[in-house]
Amino acid sequence: MKKLIAIALSALVILGAGIYLYPILTAEDAPDSAQLDAAEAGAEYTAQLTRDLRGSDALHWGEGQVSVSAESIAHRGELAPGPDYKLYLTKGFVEHEDEFEPVKSQAALIGSVKSYDGFLLEVPEGVDIDQYDTVVVWCETFGEFITAARYR
Repeated sequence: MKKLIAIALSALVILGAGIYLYPILTAEDAPDSAQLDAAEAGAEYTAQLTRDLRGSDALHWGEGQVSVSAESIAHRGELAPGPDYKLYLTKGFVEHEDEFEPVKSQAALIGSVKSYDGFLLEVPEGVDIDQYDTVVVWCETFGEFITAARYR
């Protein structure tokens, strides 16, 4: 019985480590500084991501500057690594799962975040950034709030 418990605990530890490490191992390279500089130069809005939001914790956080234009959204900073991150725009600031989930269906999905030390995403055709005021990084797989910033 002790052996079975030890095997089960070992399997859980390995599974947990895999869930955490897999996104790090498969992350894409962040955009280079020149790409971020260009996106920032054309930005209509900027905002700061901080770790001190109600929905952020030791495993779910982001920090740095977000630059928003009609063409792209750039982030220069860091995100806690995790699987299946998505960037959304919302109407109204949210800082926790319980605030994002009710408005998610009205939020604009910008795209997948696949790097944790900065990203650059194109704004999809038909998304008007002036109709929104907040960027939200969300973990789709686990329904976890990562971070957000009000840009206007």
